[in-house]
Amino acid sequence: MDTVRLTVWVRGHVQGVGFRWWVRARALELGLAGSATNLADGRVEVVAEGPRDKCHRLLALLNGDAAGPPRPGTVTGVVERWSEPRGEADGFQER
Repeated sequence: MDTVRLTVWVRGHVQGVGFRWWVRARALELGLAGSATNLADGRVEVVAEGPRDKCHRLLALLNGDAAGPPRPGTVTGVVERWSEPRGEADGFQER
């Protein structure tokens, strides 16, 4: 199984609306480790590590391209970066 690290920056009205909690719940359902962090510029940074197919599923949920629980807030843009896993995370944290 191919393990990867996915870093996503989510733009829109995504702070103060339960978005990080929603991301954490989806990531844990998928068995991913990582974090969702509010950034000073209003974006949320999502870092997830795990099987490539599960990371693709999380990305589809973040983009609104997959069926699942409704996303809180409004997403106006998603930028993704794929890299090698670092194994730094244990569980999934909201920061």
